[in-house]
Amino acid sequence: MPELVFFSGTMDCGKSTLALQIEHNRSARGLQSLIFTRDDRAGEGKLSSRLGLVTEAVEAAGDFDFHAHLVAHLSAGGRADYVIADEAQFLSPEQIDQLAGVVDELGIDVFAFGITTDFRGKLFPGSQRLIELADRVETLQVEALCWCGARATHNARTVGGRMVVEGAQVVVGDVGLSGGDADEVGYEVLCRRHHRRRTTAAAARAAALSPDVLPVDRPAPEPADPPGRAAAPVVGGPPVSGPNAAG
Repeated sequence: MPELVFFSGTMDCGKSTLALQIEHNRSARGLQSLIFTRDDRAGEGKLSSRLGLVTEAVEAAGDFDFHAHLVAHLSAGGRADYVIADEAQFLSPEQIDQLAGVVDELGIDVFAFGITTDFRGKLFPGSQRLIELADRVETLQVEALCWCGARATHNARTVGGRMVVEGAQVVVGDVGLSGGDADEVGYEVLCRRHHRRRTTAAAARAAALSPDVLPVDRPAPEPADPPGRAAAPVVGGPPVSGPNAAG
């Protein structure tokens, strides 16, 4: 039974590498694919991984119609046993509906790969629609790590090494930049704790992090008696003796 499967995760978790591995394994068994991508790091019409692997792909621009493209391809005598769609978070909800139509109406497996949330922690529209429509959503098990060593669960955008939470949802930048020019745009994966604190690797190096302690309300210390002043007698205590004692 053909399926629409969404492989999701943070940046640096190996999504594109898995896409290329699926292509290799299936093509080795004589199956033929159509590969699509959007705004890949290697340039237009390329599917690439951070390990240096790359293959040709069809660039799916904003007005691209997956279903119409597949119908035209098959009508011209072409073959497509499965479809790979990388960087699927950048696709529109309408394009995700088209991929679902490829599965349901053309009987072709579709494997989509993408990150789930943007730098603000909000769902990409394409990823949201995939979660709504996919037969299966597979979270990749290769864990990307925050600079602190914890599992990275959030994607952060940095400008000059400082995390930002405003701006366009899609801005091209380099992954792994930890500093640099003041206007240099980069991306970094963080755990939830440091994403909420907006603490990037560069910020952590710039200042020592305070330990996590619970706030405790401590009573204010009582003011000390000034020098040379005798302490006041305790009410109800023993009588004071001496020349100054009341007679």
